Amino acid sequence: MHRTLSLTLAVTAVAVTAIPDMSAAATPESLRWAPCRGEAASEKPRGEPTAQKPAFPPLECSTLKVPLDYRRPDGRQIEIAISRLASKKPAERRGVLLTNPGGPGVTGLGYPAVLAASGLPQEVLDSYDLIGFDPRGVARSTPVTCDLSPEQQARGNIPPYAHTAADVAREAGNARTVAQQCATSRTAWMLPHTTTANTARDMDRIRAALGEEKLSYLGASYGSYLGAVYTTLFARRSDRIVLDSNLGPGGYDVTAMRLFARGLQDRFPDFAAFAAAHPEYDLGTTPAQVTAKFFDLAERLEAKPVQGFDATAFRGVTFDRLYSDADMPLVAKIWHALDTDQPPPSTPPLPDMENSMAARFSVICGDTRWPRTVREYQRNVAVDRLKYPMLGGSTASVGPCAFWPDKRAEPPVRIGDRGPSNVLMAQNERDPGTPLVGAQELRRAFGKRAAMVSADQGGHGVYPFGPNTCANDTVTAFLTTGQRPARDLSCAAEPAK
Repeated sequence: MHRTLSLTLAVTAVAVTAIPDMSAAATPESLRWAPCRGEAASEKPRGEPTAQKPAFPPLECSTLKVPLDYRRPDGRQIEIAISRLASKKPAERRGVLLTNPGGPGVTGLGYPAVLAASGLPQEVLDSYDLIGFDPRGVARSTPVTCDLSPEQQARGNIPPYAHTAADVAREAGNARTVAQQCATSRTAWMLPHTTTANTARDMDRIRAALGEEKLSYLGASYGSYLGAVYTTLFARRSDRIVLDSNLGPGGYDVTAMRLFARGLQDRFPDFAAFAAAHPEYDLGTTPAQVTAKFFDLAERLEAKPVQGFDATAFRGVTFDRLYSDADMPLVAKIWHALDTDQPPPSTPPLPDMENSMAARFSVICGDTRWPRTVREYQRNVAVDRLKYPMLGGSTASVGPCAFWPDKRAEPPVRIGDRGPSNVLMAQNERDPGTPLVGAQELRRAFGKRAAMVSADQGGHGVYPFGPNTCANDTVTAFLTTGQRPARDLSCAAEPAK
């Protein structure tokens, strides 16, 4: 379970869930809203302290039917679950702000409530109806499955660390099995159509059903790529587009997967400095000693897991929990427990792992073509294990996308500079999940369409969860006034509050 928690949603800004009243059916011409049922969120947003329990405002929910295949708009339909947090000041409302927390494979139905409870400025809440949705294939929308067993779910979405070419070859068998299960599951008919491009088209159907001429957007992590695809396909229907914690222009492809290892290398010095400054964890008194402790623990756990916690889980939870400064004490406690052969602190399981994993595979394997030969993954592992030894042997290894059915309805959307200058990118300099180098590539692809505000801080997620007021104020000003920096802006580090 540790491995599942730490690696299955590695590029997710937050994970949220809401349970709508599905009796509130909808058509593009008429959305019928009813109160959402159940919890507004199942996991705190990254960047918020674990003990903090903000009050979530109530949401309204509805459903919308959209085409499975947009080439056949009158053919088979699927459902998209939608939520709304309406502005309480109609006189100040300027439109809708559609939101996405990342993923892929993550529910976004409760995300408006999470944003409101976690510091989204009141002037933004007044200016927009916040809209959340479960993307096609996910949770309360028409879901996909790969019929993953509990053991497969426990393995997570990222391969174990490969030390040799033989390790990669062995992992190929597991990857091939998962791909085959996805291709033969009861929802295999959805696979060719569960893509980022079709999710963007669903977003435009949501816009039309809401009666809006244009759509503003706030998306983080994988949601940055989803927003980039939307504003490429529907440039003239895009209003103010905010992309936070950015993937590169290729989206969640093999390059992005390998960049996780670069992200951990970028981010780790922040944790090493923290642990060295807190001798109570006994992990070393200098950053170099803390770094050495990482490799020592990984080697020991490869040979002998502690309380069922092996080296893959250790690497994964370190990577995942360094998404947030607030979780650094938890990482240090886990390390200390493992170092002293004690049970590590437990972390709550993610909800509905099977659907989350299946939906993630569907999107990332369906969006782009991945290398098809085991030999190429072996070469990638050999390179990344040397360049990024903390995680490179894992993130460069083989996964189900190598054996995905080679049936795609369309090529990936090419992100370019055609369209209005209405995109603002927000990016931390030391982001483990979406490293700065990928954001810079997306920025170059957008050209004149975008400006980027970067913050000298670590972690995954800038707005509104991060503490950098310079970056946060820049995004707020853009959403509320339309004012965007004339050129890319670098925000200096700010003292911890």
